Amino acid sequence: MTRHDDLAEFWALTGDFFNADPVFHTIPIAAIDRRLNHAAPEDEPPLLVSVTEDGVLVAAALRTPPWPLTLSGVAPEWAEVVADALAGAVELPGVNGPRDSAEAFVVAWAARTGCGAREHMALRLYQLGDLTVPDVPGAARLATSDDLDLLSRWRTAFAEEAAVQTAEVDSVERSRLMVNISMAAGNGHLIWYQGDTPVAWAGASAPASGMSRIGPVYTPPEHRRHGYGAAVTAACALWAREHGAEHVVLYTDLANPTSNSIYQRIGFRAVVDSAEFVFTPAGG
Repeated sequence: MTRHDDLAEFWALTGDFFNADPVFHTIPIAAIDRRLNHAAPEDEPPLLVSVTEDGVLVAAALRTPPWPLTLSGVAPEWAEVVADALAGAVELPGVNGPRDSAEAFVVAWAARTGCGAREHMALRLYQLGDLTVPDVPGAARLATSDDLDLLSRWRTAFAEEAAVQTAEVDSVERSRLMVNISMAAGNGHLIWYQGDTPVAWAGASAPASGMSRIGPVYTPPEHRRHGYGAAVTAACALWAREHGAEHVVLYTDLANPTSNSIYQRIGFRAVVDSAEFVFTPAGG
């Protein structure tokens, strides 16, 4: 196994590997694209690892802080190899990836470090097939810098409610910075309006390797149960396709049956179940 210091060199080595299935590898592709093309001064150095056998790349993993190690590129049979190389060399807050890979790595990591682990979230990756645009009152508008205050508050509220991060939930100020960076990177943020009232929001990444991922999707509690979340998600999917995305994907929390049902009704189809685990200190 090799650890890499240069992200461009890592992408040169692993690009074909990840691009062979840009839906399955949506997280590493999006993370690498953002770091290579829209780096922020606050970015911490990524953790980059690859495994080759007989000169052939067989596994690759990365971590872009504060996020966990992502394992879509590490099949279960290579989990021990990656854990062997990283144990004692780095500290990991957690891992995410296809459930079989994530569970294999958790077992290997615990055996080598003594760390415990708890499942933080069960996820399902969906890919859009034929889009069915729901008939919902209102219309979508592409967000601009004038909407930063609103989206900053909504981003923080979304994170607090969905517990999407293993790190601490961002402040509104941090959320404002991240939304601003996202807009500057060319990502699409759409707000659904009912009359003059903003009632829902969804973001979609600018296509990378033909793939765009939708998220977050947020409707304030007072505007729920009217179909606005489905409507703004469909608008985001249209935006992504109009901007060149061949594959439009999103993740759902399996603990939320409502969102899973909504996305399927507008044309998303399940691809793979994933899991995110948080590591706890040895002896804790």
